[in-house]
Amino acid sequence: MMGVSARPASPDGKVIEPLQAHGVTMMSIGLMVPEEKAVVWRGPMLMGALQQMLGQVNWGELDILIVDLPPGTGDVQLTLCTKSELSGVIVVSTPQDVALIDARKALDMFNTLKTPVLGLIENMSFFTCPDCGGEHHIFGHGGVSSEAEALGLPLLGVLPIDLETRLAGDAGRPVAAGDGAMAEAYGRIAQGLIAGGMA
Repeated sequence: MMGVSARPASPDGKVIEPLQAHGVTMMSIGLMVPEEKAVVWRGPMLMGALQQMLGQVNWGELDILIVDLPPGTGDVQLTLCTKSELSGVIVVSTPQDVALIDARKALDMFNTLKTPVLGLIENMSFFTCPDCGGEHHIFGHGGVSSEAEALGLPLLGVLPIDLETRLAGDAGRPVAAGDGAMAEAYGRIAQGLIAGGMA
């Protein structure tokens, strides 16, 4: 999605040199294994990879480090919250009830671990029909908004299902790096985080 497929180098065999794309320093486990191979790792292997990502990558001077995690309340989330100093977490969910069950569990875990929740994002919130212009709530409506309000947490953004986002990701040019309504939506999320003191 960032247009990067090269394998990161480690000239000295100790420190990994991250890759650059669209002005972002980035690293991914996916870049370390063949593209068609699944990462089938148990907890200890995941913990080692996480520690390597945090401690052995030459990140340089960063304004902010974002760790994109799979959904859930697993070993990686637990280790990251207990072994690192985090400014906080952002919980992303679609609005339907089934997804919100998992989001609530994640929120409870972060609360238990005393990890601040910076806010929630509702993804795939609606679809605007390109033919009729009608707005369709395929996965329900406002579930994440209601959850944020009930918990007294900021709703950082509401993102639609959007063809432009998919096309840009497939092309390796993040929609947020361009112009238009979707780029502006991501920009508002970033501004909300900055205003909230994250960066």
